[in-house]
Amino acid sequence: MVIQRARIVLLARDGVGTKRISDTIGSNERTVRKWKARFRADPRPEALEDRRRTGRPSAVSVATRCELVQLACERPDGIAAPFREVWTYGSLAEALRVRTGVLLSVSEVGRILRFESLRPHRVKQWLKSRDPDFTAKAERVCDLYLNPPKGAVVLCIDEKPMQVLERIHPNHVGGDGRLRHEYEYKRHGTQVLLAAFNVKTGRVFGRVVPRRTSKATVSFMNAVARHYRGREVYVVWDNLNTHYDGPDQRWTRFNQRYGGRFHFVYTPTHASWMNQVEIWFSILHRRVLKYGSFDDAPRQKHEVESFIRFWNRNERHPFRWTWRVDERQNPRRRAA
Repeated sequence: MVIQRARIVLLARDGVGTKRISDTIGSNERTVRKWKARFRADPRPEALEDRRRTGRPSAVSVATRCELVQLACERPDGIAAPFREVWTYGSLAEALRVRTGVLLSVSEVGRILRFESLRPHRVKQWLKSRDPDFTAKAERVCDLYLNPPKGAVVLCIDEKPMQVLERIHPNHVGGDGRLRHEYEYKRHGTQVLLAAFNVKTGRVFGRVVPRRTSKATVSFMNAVARHYRGREVYVVWDNLNTHYDGPDQRWTRFNQRYGGRFHFVYTPTHASWMNQVEIWFSILHRRVLKYGSFDDAPRQKHEVESFIRFWNRNERHPFRWTWRVDERQNPRRRAA
């Protein structure tokens, strides 16, 4: 903990803001502000240590806590926890007993790790982009989000495949107030939502089609061009094959039809998370698709299109884009 507090002080001395410090060290802003204020009042290394407290002393020694934290930050070695890739509180308690002879309860292990903001039992997935031009492409996308060209429209466009699932039994609320969701279902095929998210207004323009084809994508883009008639349009989308020209030069000919007012900007490969329409897709999934039951494709199409109209009428809003390639893309720093 003292090391973390020292990092807070050093980063603050270098002019790093509170939000950036909290993201860097994995703590909350309240903690960062607390230790910045305490060190300003008493600029000595000793000020970073815990103050003397009243009450019963801790039953778990500092050495035991440090040993537990060290274990939690390591991968299970196959000896203390055989055939494990991820720690559990129980396996950590047993590994600590083997290593130190100290026996802690599972609940005590959990309390210590929560205090240290450690969650070794949780797994977070990620996908690394191997695009050699990642930085340049990411800067281009972020610049469009943060500083869109004056008078132009920035659209995030993508496709969302949807399974048409009908639950065997309808959802219902149990005695404890929790929603009961039937696992078994009938599958009535698939269909695809093509959607364009307006970065400035949050408005969604969408169309549900039977399959993802280049013909369907071009037809959708023709509708987008008519919807934003006469406007210069920047399209942010991923590297799907239908998003490139292909042998028929579909997008070159498309742009020629509309006077060259479309500009296609590609996210880095394996980085479709940079496309803001994916954020909206997650909202659609949670509120319409995840617990929905659809006995045929037209019913699902109706529900999805109804949600789009509801969103545009009642809830539409732009998303606050906070990710940056580096500090140069921070509008506040640039203004200063």
